[in-house]
Amino acid sequence: MKVIALSAIVTLSFAGSLFAKSWAPVEGQLLSKFTKDVKPESVLPEYPRPQMVRDNNWQNLNGLWDYAITSGDSSMPGSWDGEILVPFCVESALSGVKKTVLPSQLLWYRTNIVVDSVSGNRTLLHFGAVDWQATVFVNGKEVGQHKGNDPFTFDITSAVNNGSNEVVVKVFDPTDQGYQPRGKQVLKPSGIMYTAVTGIWQTVWLETVPVSYIESLKIVPDVDNEAVKVTVNATDYRMVQIVASYKGKEVAKKFAYAGSPAVVPVKNPVLWGAGNPELYDLKVSLLDDRKNTIDSVTSYFGMRKIEVKKDEDGINRLFLNDEVLFQYGPLDQGWWPDGLYTAPTEEAMVFDIVMTQKFGMNMIRKHVKPEPARWYYACDKLGMLVWQDMPSGATDRGQEAKDNYMNELKAMIDTLHNYPSIVMWIPFNEGWGQHDTPQVVEWLQNYDPTRPINEASGWNDRGSGDVADMHNYPGPGVRPVEDDRVCVLGEFGGLGMPAKGHLWQKDRNWGYVEFKNSTELTDAYVTLLKKMRPLIGQGLSAAVYTQTTDVEGEINGLMTYDRELVKVEIDKAAQAARELYTPAPKLVDVLPTSDKGKQTWKYTTSKPGTDWYMTTCDDSDWRTGLGGFGDSGIPSMFLGTEWTSNDIWLRKSFQVESLPSGGKATLVISARHDDSAEVYLNNKLIATLKGANGSYALEYPTVDAVKLLKKGENVIAVHCHEDGGDQFIDAGLSFIIEQ
Repeated sequence: MKVIALSAIVTLSFAGSLFAKSWAPVEGQLLSKFTKDVKPESVLPEYPRPQMVRDNNWQNLNGLWDYAITSGDSSMPGSWDGEILVPFCVESALSGVKKTVLPSQLLWYRTNIVVDSVSGNRTLLHFGAVDWQATVFVNGKEVGQHKGNDPFTFDITSAVNNGSNEVVVKVFDPTDQGYQPRGKQVLKPSGIMYTAVTGIWQTVWLETVPVSYIESLKIVPDVDNEAVKVTVNATDYRMVQIVASYKGKEVAKKFAYAGSPAVVPVKNPVLWGAGNPELYDLKVSLLDDRKNTIDSVTSYFGMRKIEVKKDEDGINRLFLNDEVLFQYGPLDQGWWPDGLYTAPTEEAMVFDIVMTQKFGMNMIRKHVKPEPARWYYACDKLGMLVWQDMPSGATDRGQEAKDNYMNELKAMIDTLHNYPSIVMWIPFNEGWGQHDTPQVVEWLQNYDPTRPINEASGWNDRGSGDVADMHNYPGPGVRPVEDDRVCVLGEFGGLGMPAKGHLWQKDRNWGYVEFKNSTELTDAYVTLLKKMRPLIGQGLSAAVYTQTTDVEGEINGLMTYDRELVKVEIDKAAQAARELYTPAPKLVDVLPTSDKGKQTWKYTTSKPGTDWYMTTCDDSDWRTGLGGFGDSGIPSMFLGTEWTSNDIWLRKSFQVESLPSGGKATLVISARHDDSAEVYLNNKLIATLKGANGSYALEYPTVDAVKLLKKGENVIAVHCHEDGGDQFIDAGLSFIIEQ
């Protein structure tokens, strides 16, 4: 796609431009390594709408504007508090302001534009995103109001004059006190909730178009029928010409009418995929009665399809272009220490995506936040798959909140529909604002039948949609295979490491598990991925690691929040990730855990003799009970025997009919432990399981446990100690056999 030149038709005259040199990011907290590249005279200058490009007559309006914070009942300010660098939100360091706007207040913006109008054309004012309610005035005249974090446009032709024009924007944002989707924004950030974002946070730009012009495109690839369906929406019902090309060579031309879908043939299509970013170019022209061009735009599309269907073993999998693809990537919050919702530069924004690929990942879960159009464009150009979350909100506050949610969900789908990189919609995260789940999912499936719907990532499963999702920290884990849905691990990991000099705050930093240095963190990360490989054979089809970077008080990123430090050894991390895409090993139970069937154990809660783990131990006076063992208050359908003391010792004899021959076999422990446990096999300590893991997970012995097994009778012995709170222990043994 060619570089877009700035138009000479519209120019800017900022009220505070004489003071541009005085701008600086607000100090006092962490900044990113890209902060130094931000210049007020050239802020995010790239063309903001790569899915529909007009190659002239546009102007970027980013830069220094006047701002004021007033009471909620104030009219347009008569004086201004200072300058703000658009499009960075007022709470960010890069705005040059870094102030909180309360729900009882309004945020105002002002700038001047100079318009040299061209007769017969129209002037459009575009906003990439404003959080949350924006009212726009031109020369004192209200030209429109918008609610939401999606792009919006006002036709300001009737309000502008030749020469200088004043633009004022009024913003209301109640953050977590209102009825709108807001993602992780709160007025009092802590833990996994972050600083509020108020006001303009994506590019503002001006465009000159003909009286009749193209408003939007809807592009739907059809790989099976070797075609792409294009619907051109325009201000008038006119004929359109659609030309598809690949690497400069025309592949198809089609005439249709605006508003009607046109099926454009794409014979022998070159498919877009993960790491294979093959894109077709599209040129769309709006024609007059003589087939002369009135307006034209360029776009692009990728020929790809994503679906859930059964593999040769009858297990539901994610298929990309008719091939099973295990999808693995990070939970990506999209937050920046200097710009909050907004990356400081295009280079910074793309950096995170490129680093994700360097980590060996092929997917990103974009978490409860939309991104600017150019972020998805970069994913399209790099061949990165995207799971897109809908920002969560307080939908428990009644019908107004539910209406806002559905309006913004529809707007998000409309805005992002054409990007081939997006391969899954996630309407809800965990239980945050979850409501009417089957109804919302049904609406989504009908509105966009081209992508799988993950009804709710983690927590409250209602059985709808195409995806059965679980969260497991640190994990990993997998849900039982389902007949109608594919199983994914929507979040796991969360391994933390505080990096001195790269922290948002001095204390109250946290991760699900904390490590002291990069070596420890890397080893733990690689071990998690090693444990996950066998789960793929059991039906796991995708996994999301928490997370790309540290964010504010969270220190569980693969990189620090400032992007200065990669916290894991990248070569080892990438190799572990790439192994997830190889044929999955088989997992063969030697001693099943209690979640797979009743298991009888010998147990005691009184400290036994020192030979308690030996095969020769006399356990005739031990009690007999069903696994698992734990507190009856724990929600677990596999609790067989109540255990409430601080310690429990378990023994079980089991038979092994045959040992694996040929290929590579590893004996692993499957355990759910709360808290720490020791596992012995045939007189030998094979593992020390630290802390609590919350659900069944595979654990690798510290010795080659295969050599300890023998045909016939074997003995496993387990000691579990409870540190306080919930308690549970169950264990089993399995062979991992490489294909």
